[in-house]
Amino acid sequence: SRWLWRSQDSARSCKHRAAAMSMSKVSRAAATLSLAGLVAPANAFSVAGPATATDRAIALRGAGQTAPAADVAPAASAWPLAAAATALGAAAVATSARSRRAPAKLVGAAKVVAPAPRHGKSLRGAQIVVCAGAPLPEGRKLRVAVIGGGPAGASCAIELAKAGIETYMIERKLDNCKPCGGAIPLCMIEEFDLPMSIIDRKVRKMTMISPTNKEVQIGETLKEDEFIGMVRREVMDSFLRDRAVESGCKVINGLFMTMIAPKTKDEAYVLTYNDFGDSADGSARQGVKKTLEVDVVIGADGANSRVAKEIEAGDYEYAIAFQERMRIPEDKMEYYKERAEMYVGEDVSPDFYAWVFPKCDHVAVGTGTVVDKKGIQKYQQGIRDRAANRIAGGEILRVEAHPIPEHPRPWRVKDRATLIGDAAGYVTKCSGEGIYFAAKSGRMCAESIVTRSENGTRQIDDRDLFDYINKFDAKYGATYFVLDALQKLFYTSDAARESFVDLCELRYVQEVTFDSYLYKTVQGNNPLGDVALLGKTLSSLAKNNLSKPAPMRTLV
Repeated sequence: SRWLWRSQDSARSCKHRAAAMSMSKVSRAAATLSLAGLVAPANAFSVAGPATATDRAIALRGAGQTAPAADVAPAASAWPLAAAATALGAAAVATSARSRRAPAKLVGAAKVVAPAPRHGKSLRGAQIVVCAGAPLPEGRKLRVAVIGGGPAGASCAIELAKAGIETYMIERKLDNCKPCGGAIPLCMIEEFDLPMSIIDRKVRKMTMISPTNKEVQIGETLKEDEFIGMVRREVMDSFLRDRAVESGCKVINGLFMTMIAPKTKDEAYVLTYNDFGDSADGSARQGVKKTLEVDVVIGADGANSRVAKEIEAGDYEYAIAFQERMRIPEDKMEYYKERAEMYVGEDVSPDFYAWVFPKCDHVAVGTGTVVDKKGIQKYQQGIRDRAANRIAGGEILRVEAHPIPEHPRPWRVKDRATLIGDAAGYVTKCSGEGIYFAAKSGRMCAESIVTRSENGTRQIDDRDLFDYINKFDAKYGATYFVLDALQKLFYTSDAARESFVDLCELRYVQEVTFDSYLYKTVQGNNPLGDVALLGKTLSSLAKNNLSKPAPMRTLV
């Protein structure tokens, strides 16, 4: 094998170049919005890891596998067809040229400086190979602990265990009912091989409701076999954890407490956790204090991640999501059979939206906010009042609240520990979508570990974990950037929210948004349609900001 060298400084600078490449895909949209004076440029999607103080040469071992080129970033996806409006012209313009771009090669990899040719030989045609650490002792596989058993942790554990890696998953509450809208895109059902039995409802209709109760019906562009899946998190999470067990993962019902980081590259992490044994509902208060030695730690433990604190990943802004599960009369439940509703307005949230989403035999009624967390009860009362006629006679079954991250953490890798899912901050702004990106990040993280450890036979380090970070950022960085800009544009005033709902009436908006959300890609983007949509956006914003608001309508 051939030895190729690079320094950590060059690797870090390349990560920033990779971030810039991802952001270039949305530069046209951001520039358009900024020039129009509608929104300040959003912060770039964070791509970074803690820097070491000294440079060191890194040898790339001949693992025999060419480093993969990064995927082209898909279109800004947006859930609830709400994001239909969010597709605004900017998102579409930003992605219209995507199909004409060649994929970036080796995103996140450092530039290789080849040694001078010897004896007249050339390096032409030489391959850059995936690096791997030292071989593990014969008979021992790489040991990985996944902290958290939600979609991110379970999806990660499945792939690791299938590859023969010694995998542990620590989850504190195996019947956890996280407050979550529960919407998943159609592509996730096939991509993660999810059975239809865990899908409570197939949403084919969406009602967008403005601050003045103007209703816009969405869903006409869907094909007969297309829908948005609605799930209960306790059902889906349990299914994924069971699949992880079937794949060979050991699930521990316990609460992760702390860990001791290794001082050398050969030492193990020592995790301390409280083992609740057979108390699946997490009712055991104390548990039994135990320790576990592993080579790699993956934090999938949500917005309040203890793993993130241990690796000093930094803080991020978060929203509070509040939700009531409510059983309503049968005649009213029939209305929500294939329908979800999204409400916008200062009365239901100052910076997000409220929802009524259908579940198996009840509806979820909720809202969220970043800027006024203490006022969450007031906004929950607001959605109850706005939807009063449609949920009248409802019986509250469960009340739930939970923090939701609003931006990726400053650092997501340190040594042999990394973050995925909510712990990393992978929830999109504007739409609040997180389930798909959580599961996807978990799978991508596992795939990088499997490949670069040669199916668990070699040790890994932070460079191998950055392989997953760079690929995820290159693939989805543009999505987060655009949705952040759209939230700043449409969720700032009731006049802007009225425009948000106005745009949902456009068939082109619905087509682009459904393609983006259901398949995480743009199909049939039309540059002329993008320009027309931008014009409609500007005229609608001008009209709603300069004219007197329409009278409040009554929902029936």
